[in-house]
Amino acid sequence: QVQLVESGGGLVQAGGSLRLSCAASGSISSFYRMAWYRQAPGKQREFLSAITRGGSTNYADSVKGQFTIARDSAKNTVYLEMNNLKPEDTGVYYCAADMTIWTVGRPSYWGQGTQVTVSS
Repeated sequence: QVQLVESGGGLVQAGGSLRLSCAASGSISSFYRMAWYRQAPGKQREFLSAITRGGSTNYADSVKGQFTIARDSAKNTVYLEMNNLKPEDTGVYYCAADMTIWTVGRPSYWGQGTQVTVSS
């Protein structure tokens, strides 16, 4: 059973930055894609960004240019660098893993989430 553990969340002022980490218990190279999602208070969970085994990245329009996804395969860790944070970025941030290209968007594994709160 693969475990994903997020860290790096916290309270930050608007305009600040945070870097989230997602550490996997196994090799992240065994997954087709690693992704980050967010669930804001009272809203559905939304896709933010993903990085494939081959290193291709994509972003939701809402965070393009503001967030950057990266991975370190040697450390089995995926990162989400978040800059110029706004109060609307507040939410629980989840890491997820897609096993194959045919299951993109339907992650097989989820982390427990890390809270990010942006104060105005």
